[in-house]
This record gives sequence, C-alpha cells and structure tokens, in this order.
Amino acid sequence: MVRLPLTAEEVARGQRLGAFLRLARGERSMLQTALDAGVSPETLRKIESGRVATPAFPTIAAIADVLGVSLDAVWAEISQPQRRRGSTGAGHSAAKRSA
Repeated sequence: MVRLPLTAEEVARGQRLGAFLRLARGERSMLQTALDAGVSPETLRKIESGRVATPAFPTIAAIADVLGVSLDAVWAEISQPQRRRGSTGAGHSAAKRSA
C-alpha cells in the first residue's frame, strides 16, 4: 500500500496536536505519560514534536485519557487555523485546567 504525502494542512494539524499535548502534559514526565498511555516514549516524543502528523486514533485517545483531556478538546484545538503566538484559545485553557 502506497501512502500519499501529507498535505501542508495535515502537517500543520500534526504540529498543533503536538503543541497541545505538550501543553496538556505540563510538568508530567514524558516517560510516565507514555507508559500510562501504553505507548512508547519515542512515539509520544514524535507526536509532540510534530514528526508524526497523523498518529492513530487509539494512540491519541489513550494519551488524552491519561492527560485528562477530552477528545472534543483535542479536536477543537487541532482543527483551528494557526494562531498568533501569545493568543489564547479555549483549547489552551482546557489543557491548563486538566494539567
């Protein structure tokens, strides 16, 4: 099976996902977060860095569950167009509350 190259929007959405999960993780250890979610620390690192722009749904669901973030909040955050640095959105507030 040939995988098509990612579009610019898919890459940007992956970067927003990574940034959101990093924010939601807060001071939690990446290692402990990954182990609690049942994923490898390398997988979490790649998602947070945006290197894996389209991770599997069960992976994101498991990480969100460990972080106490709803999938609705994840989707609301990553489906938004790129925000200016320093602006705050509802997704960022949700991540801070659940951290």
